[in-house]
Amino acid sequence: MKLVYYDDQTNPATVPGIYTKLLDIDKVDLIIGGYGTNLLESAMPIAMQRRKVFIGLIGTAVNSTFNYVNYFSMIPTGPDPKPSYTKSFLDLAVRQNPKPKTVAIVAADAGHGLYTAEGARENVKAAGLTVVYDRRYPSATTDLVPVVRAIAETNPDLVIVCSYPPDSVGMVRAVNEVGFKPKMIGGAMVGLQSTAIKARLGPLLNGWTNFDYWLPVPKMQFAGVDDLMKKYQARAAVEGVDALGYYMVPWAYSQLQVLQQAVVATTSLDDSKLGDYIRANTFTTVLGDVRFGSNGEWARSRMLQVQFQNIKSNDLAQFKDISIQVVVAPTEYESGKLMYPYEKALAANP
Repeated sequence: MKLVYYDDQTNPATVPGIYTKLLDIDKVDLIIGGYGTNLLESAMPIAMQRRKVFIGLIGTAVNSTFNYVNYFSMIPTGPDPKPSYTKSFLDLAVRQNPKPKTVAIVAADAGHGLYTAEGARENVKAAGLTVVYDRRYPSATTDLVPVVRAIAETNPDLVIVCSYPPDSVGMVRAVNEVGFKPKMIGGAMVGLQSTAIKARLGPLLNGWTNFDYWLPVPKMQFAGVDDLMKKYQARAAVEGVDALGYYMVPWAYSQLQVLQQAVVATTSLDDSKLGDYIRANTFTTVLGDVRFGSNGEWARSRMLQVQFQNIKSNDLAQFKDISIQVVVAPTEYESGKLMYPYEKALAANP
């Protein structure tokens, strides 16, 4: 089997042309999704028009507007994607002593920011907490000091941040600059999973608690994943890509494992047969067993909350030490305990 691919340059406008070329000029038998919500949404009309099986890579609630029967999602948000980013964050927070009472929600004014803020509001309401701040900022904003000052004035116990990589970096820097110390902060920030961003922020990340999808902690060492990561990391050094690959690599590999297992089991490249098979079966992947449910999402959520602890420097190699990235929720994948309040994790790193 031959892999044909083109660079979408992380630009949704290029995506329809790429899939049209793959199907009409390259005459590929099967397609898969690229990375990210906006790019997958741009591809969906073509996948639907051509009735192709389409497995998306790390996109939030992509199928919530399309309801396409042959879309499947390689992301562990589960059947209710929007609240899944912050549910464990709040479940963990309300078990702390003293119990938090007030919450600030701050979000980038675009896709992921809006979806996850909507989900956060649901979770906050269910937890019986009071929202004291709930505002959006333009997604191109990187100087977030004024935003952080405005949040700090409301004195919330918890701060849920729903952001993209540039503003995630801006938010961490601004909280440090202002000296703002809520009891717990983070939640739904894209970017803090990237090795390069972790190294850039270094000790400024201590105490932040945020979603992740997978880390090589003892309870997530599924069959085959260690070998995959070793092979990837050996090549990554030469290729100049993410040195550790925790965020993307197992997901992209599993995305193709699902397609491969469906093709083998059905002995077919017929999209209708493949779609039927994927809907009805469980797949063995480097991320464990995967089964799809409503709207092509995972049948069960498996989102993590991870706290950064005891980061000493901006050295990239230290992030291979998984003890500084502690899975604090859910319990079944826990690798350590939450340092609460946030200030306690700062005190551990004078």
